[in-house]
Amino acid sequence: MPREQKQVRELQEGSYVMMDDTPCKINHYSTAKPGKHGSAKARVEGKGVFDDRKRSLSQPVDAKVWVPIIERKQGQVVNVNDDEVQVMDLDTYDTFTMRIPEGEDFTSDDNIEYLDYEGQRKIVG
Repeated sequence: MPREQKQVRELQEGSYVMMDDTPCKINHYSTAKPGKHGSAKARVEGKGVFDDRKRSLSQPVDAKVWVPIIERKQGQVVNVNDDEVQVMDLDTYDTFTMRIPEGEDFTSDDNIEYLDYEGQRKIVG
């Protein structure tokens, strides 16, 4: 698995974190002051990168969490079907099929950018 460990205090909005074994993009990050007998706590809210589900995480700021290493790659559209597009990776020349995001329109030979993490892929706008 391409991932690394970081302390919760190193996270920031817009970066990625693993929540429920799913890579999520952080939408909101807040901390609470330390109490009389405890350490400061952080609350992290995020949205699944590939499934768009909301998730949250509450941990002490010195706890370690997994951070996925999501690659941003370039591809070229080879073929367009109803709601799917066949894409060829411009580095490896592998061909695969991906769902077309709502509101997007592609034609053959369009260059696209997509996210890749352990075989999960998503077109970014």
